[in-house]
Amino acid sequence: MSNQPFASTASPHLSADCEQCFGLCCVALPYGKSSDFAFDKASGTPCPNLRTDNRCGIHTQLRQKGFKGCTVYDCFGAGQKLSQVTYAGKDWRDHPESANEMFDCLPALRQLHELLSYMKEMMMRPETSSLHSAFGELYEEVERLSNLEPAALLRLDIANYRSSVNQLLVQASEMVRANVPPTAHGQGKSKNSKKRTGSDFFGANLKGADLRGASFRGALMIAADLRNADTRNADWIGADLRDTDLGDADLRGGIFLTQSQINAAKGNVNTKLPDHLNIPSHWV
Repeated sequence: MSNQPFASTASPHLSADCEQCFGLCCVALPYGKSSDFAFDKASGTPCPNLRTDNRCGIHTQLRQKGFKGCTVYDCFGAGQKLSQVTYAGKDWRDHPESANEMFDCLPALRQLHELLSYMKEMMMRPETSSLHSAFGELYEEVERLSNLEPAALLRLDIANYRSSVNQLLVQASEMVRANVPPTAHGQGKSKNSKKRTGSDFFGANLKGADLRGASFRGALMIAADLRNADTRNADWIGADLRDTDLGDADLRGGIFLTQSQINAAKGNVNTKLPDHLNIPSHWV
């Protein structure tokens, strides 16, 4: 396994561009008062912090004002696509007759863009070269679906498409994680690197653990201690990393690891990330 991160998966249409969006996540999505949000908000109701120009009035103070949840949300580019492509630049403020439909479309399109992002990543990994053709065909199909008219988009059985894509993602993940070298003692993978799911890692003490090639798919890792852990080439899809301590940890080569997951965690400037992810400002 190389210590070098794979090529950047950055793709403009799969990365959020709030300047081109109608503030859809600030209106369409509901949230409840908690450690992540300062108050309750219903779906379809504009957040009081959303200005009339569709920009957040407290964007630079979200964490300080009690809106940590906003800093970890990622639409994978669905917001600007709905705003500028699907609805051709017609703002919900000026076209209220389309507002509810537009809001309903956001979660659906976000799921499709998330799948596209994961597939794009796997098509850029040399370890999965034998699957690139299959990924390419499926990518084109999901991309086509993402360009459907709103009514057709809302009729999609997205769970079925997620299942089809997931089968290929699992296969690709196993290929990447198979490249984990033996431990220093020549005993193969660390016992900590076996696949675990569910809530196995809630508050777990994994400080300094050898977790290379581990599968954290869907794992609940809230407040887990992974300081100084080696998690290179681990699978992070769907893992909840809220307040997970990644200080000095090595996450290079992480599979399906997103910026929103990193934003939800804790870490420091010595945490090693894949090259397409950035150290969050609140870590510094």
